[in-house]
Amino acid sequence: YFYIFVIHTFFFFHVDFIIKSYIHVNRKMKYKFKTKPYAHQLTALENSWHKEEFAYFMEMGTGKTKVLIDNLAMLYDKGKVDGALIIAPKGVVGTWYNQELPNHLADHIENVTVLWQANINKKQQEKLDQLFKTGHELHILVMNVEALSTDKGKLFAAKFLRSHKSMLAIDESTTIKNPKAKRTKNILSLGDICKYRRIMTGSPVTRNPLDLYSQCEFLNPRLLQFTSYYAFRNRYAEMKTIHVHGRSVNVVHKFQNLKELSETLKPFSYRVLKQDCLDLPEKVYIKREISLSPEQKKLYEQMKKQAIAVLNGKQVTSVTVLTQLMRLQQITCGHFTADDGSIQPIKNNRLAELLDVLEEVEGKVIIWGHYQEDVKNIVNILTEKYGPGSVVSYYGLTPQEERQKNIKRFQANNGVRFLVGTPQTGGYGITLTEANTVIYYSNGYDLEKRMQSEDRAHRIGQKKTVTYVDIIAQDTVDEKIVKSLRKKINIASEVMGEELRDWI
Repeated sequence: YFYIFVIHTFFFFHVDFIIKSYIHVNRKMKYKFKTKPYAHQLTALENSWHKEEFAYFMEMGTGKTKVLIDNLAMLYDKGKVDGALIIAPKGVVGTWYNQELPNHLADHIENVTVLWQANINKKQQEKLDQLFKTGHELHILVMNVEALSTDKGKLFAAKFLRSHKSMLAIDESTTIKNPKAKRTKNILSLGDICKYRRIMTGSPVTRNPLDLYSQCEFLNPRLLQFTSYYAFRNRYAEMKTIHVHGRSVNVVHKFQNLKELSETLKPFSYRVLKQDCLDLPEKVYIKREISLSPEQKKLYEQMKKQAIAVLNGKQVTSVTVLTQLMRLQQITCGHFTADDGSIQPIKNNRLAELLDVLEEVEGKVIIWGHYQEDVKNIVNILTEKYGPGSVVSYYGLTPQEERQKNIKRFQANNGVRFLVGTPQTGGYGITLTEANTVIYYSNGYDLEKRMQSEDRAHRIGQKKTVTYVDIIAQDTVDEKIVKSLRKKINIASEVMGEELRDWI
């Protein structure tokens, strides 16, 4: 009887402790979400919301942006912060400002949100001035990470942080992995000003574990327990000396003690992969925005005027309409076909954005391009960066006898990470379920081809959520093409005459 009494007492005490702990956590996290969180997002918040420094190592498509916004709102509700500086890559600052914050920041939180622009006019200055007016609103400043490479951007960011009880968050924190870069040094100095610091990335180690040092130093120099990058490197990497062009250079030979490093990260980070999130939807859609280069802008405006001239007072066919769209979109992709049939390259930001996206994702990736020129450029740059064995192609210029071999290599060979193709050629009848990330470098106008190409990865045999990333040139036909395709509108049959005028 005594033993039974002890067991019962222990059991009920243990259950009571669990219930009280659960209630305590719930009370601490009492917060009215604007959009319902998934289970893994709640776990991330429970682990992090009250901590001064934290790392969200969450794979693209798992919703780390929403977690950060909810975390910020909780701290604001508790009176811990009244300002936040969000630093993000070029491709996502617009998404933060136009989409993520409006979609996820709780309705009861009044806020003043401003997107930093390098060229400050009178209207922009008025917006920036609102960030320093006293009131009860939450002040949010969104800045492109490149702005922190400049003294102007750094000084304004420092002024903002000093004027508020602030949080500083870095989206895609691998942008500060280089400890010698000016923007890394500037951002590290900003971290000393604010009480709450967050980093977010789907892939904290893009080249090697040494990339973690600067990211964690931003959070708190004491977290990794090393006083310098070189001490950290000596613990987790074995170096060797090689001779290049008569110079001796130290390079990483192999890594060591990585289990220890993983354990060191756990108290201040949360790691999640899509394969761990059983509650995610089957498909997740993400936009990455780029701006046109000056050369592209000039050509785009010229082509736009010509397209409008074709429409004025004339009856046009669908072929004419799509030709005008194609010419405009070619310019956004970084090339155009001259009258003599030659393809002329245009300086652009699209390939750089693609490489940034690839640093954020893990596993195999399908990359679709609408034009053969796109595919050739992508294959060349991936071969140069990741090695010739890392990429296979599937488009019009891929020899017929190699196409099936390339599919088998992509599905079965761990060394082949990328398949690059066109939806016209590779979008039908093939299975590419080893990938759970699909990137549309450029889109076509045909809804059927888009849907078919999406389903190369999302079909029987796929056991993970598939993330689709569209690279979009701001303020161009790119935006309307992607918007229409996501609404399941077949542009090839819908856009005619005056509708084209609205598009361009």
